[in-house]
Amino acid sequence: MKVIKLDAIDSTNEFLKGLSNKQELENFTVVTAESQTKGKGQMGAVWASEASKNLIMSVLIKGFLSDICQIYNLNIAVSLAVIEVLETSKIPDLSIKWPNDIMSYNKKIGGILIENSIKSDGSIISIVGLGLNVNQTNFENLPKASSLAAICNTKFDKEELLFSIMDKIENNVKLWEQKSDFLWSNYTDKLFKKAVPMPFSNQNNQNFMGIIQGVSSVGKLQVLLEDDSISEFDIKEIQMLY
Repeated sequence: MKVIKLDAIDSTNEFLKGLSNKQELENFTVVTAESQTKGKGQMGAVWASEASKNLIMSVLIKGFLSDICQIYNLNIAVSLAVIEVLETSKIPDLSIKWPNDIMSYNKKIGGILIENSIKSDGSIISIVGLGLNVNQTNFENLPKASSLAAICNTKFDKEELLFSIMDKIENNVKLWEQKSDFLWSNYTDKLFKKAVPMPFSNQNNQNFMGIIQGVSSVGKLQVLLEDDSISEFDIKEIQMLY
């Protein structure tokens, strides 16, 4: 595993993407930064992070996805890797808010953004970005955010977390064929607010009640509605209100 450490960068995802377009990189090449000015979240959201306090990383993964329909498998492998490491670090009440926010209690402590590109030979290259709030404790104007340090009242070693998470990601990716059913089941069990009646909002800003059942094979959220039907939603179609 090659690790490229940067001081400040606009986006580790963009840096790694650009680097992979210029040269052949070994699988699981990692880029980390102490700060980034244009960190990205889901659907164009900005990921803000206090300099030197948090784990900001992107990893190149190739040879895992062979079909565009399998893309969500990588979300599962990566998010569970993060959860497993945090469980070892005794972070309480962990869950995954669909599709890939890492939660402790009702607070977001991390987010994953996966960007895939299909090469001319049909192979799929993935850039996996992870932002994990580690030692930042000031979340003014971010009422739904927290960090490992804020929750546990202690400082954490970012580099130790980085290598532990990378070990788990590599392990999950390499063992996917043998463990896919187990990982899917584990991911479903870890879903934030699964099986709990929750308010949602749709694209038209209409509110409704539903109960999360799981996630489809292509990554759509499965929600039991009040008429006892189950509907599937993609990320742009639904928002959980909590």
